[in-house]
Amino acid sequence: MWMRFEANHFSLAFVVLRFFFRRIEALRSDLLEDSMRALWKGAISFGLVTIPVSLYPATRREEFKFRLLRKSDHSPVNYKRVAEADGKEVPWDQIVKGYEYEKGKFVIIRDDDFARVDVEATQTVDIVNFVSLDEVDPLLFYKPYYLESGKGGDKAYVLLRDALVQSGKIAVAKVVIRARQHLAAVKPQEKGLMLELMHFPEELLDSSEFKAPTEKTVGKAELQMAQQLIQSMTSDWEPEQYTDQYREALEKMIEEKIEHGVEAVPIAAKKAKPTNIVDLQAVLKQSLQQTQAKSKSEKVVKKTRGTRRKKAA
Repeated sequence: MWMRFEANHFSLAFVVLRFFFRRIEALRSDLLEDSMRALWKGAISFGLVTIPVSLYPATRREEFKFRLLRKSDHSPVNYKRVAEADGKEVPWDQIVKGYEYEKGKFVIIRDDDFARVDVEATQTVDIVNFVSLDEVDPLLFYKPYYLESGKGGDKAYVLLRDALVQSGKIAVAKVVIRARQHLAAVKPQEKGLMLELMHFPEELLDSSEFKAPTEKTVGKAELQMAQQLIQSMTSDWEPEQYTDQYREALEKMIEEKIEHGVEAVPIAAKKAKPTNIVDLQAVLKQSLQQTQAKSKSEKVVKKTRGTRRKKAA
């Protein structure tokens, strides 16, 4: 009887886990499919030149979606639209949009008001001018898209790409995506072109609003040690070594809770102890020694693995 219960419990856990993994794979598949679907098909326009293109997302981010539940029975919690004045629920057909220009005072903005200021969605990347990339503040760039050449547009597409490469320029443009106008840059990227959305300059906060360090200079010995530490930690760019550790830990924790139940005890992460820097030079020296020791250890491990492979062969 007890063995039958254990077997049933194991089978149930296996089914739940299999369902969970299928949901994860389905989510990833949906995200990949969404990323491969063109946001719009239009054209790049500059002067009298028109290049047909399709716009695709260049990034994707997988997020876990959590629902709020009532603690006693895990019933999902829903939200209601409630008026502040009397606490009564307001139906959608009784809701309007308003801009609060003073505390408690609103000007009502209707659909026809929005239509008056709406930017025409032309499905066109309208190039305004060309500038040197090093003249543009990197903080302005924030979201990349792939520009795929459309039918009959290959020659003009390659012409613009090569002209940008040889001139060292980028194209600054205006584009409407999902009913909103954006500032953007068209950049050459390997064999193609990228469209990278940009903040409008007034959206950036002035750095003078933030506290600057009071220390103006550092000692030569400290600077030399800092440069040595940077050099010892310098490596080739290998993007695959950078992973979202928080997401991986969260996924593992969810799997454990599904398999072992709600009472599964999570392993607490070790928190780094804050250091009170008194002697900067001493701290740099210690950091350099630790980095060099780690580097030697990694070389020994790689050498040992290589020797084992040769013997196995």
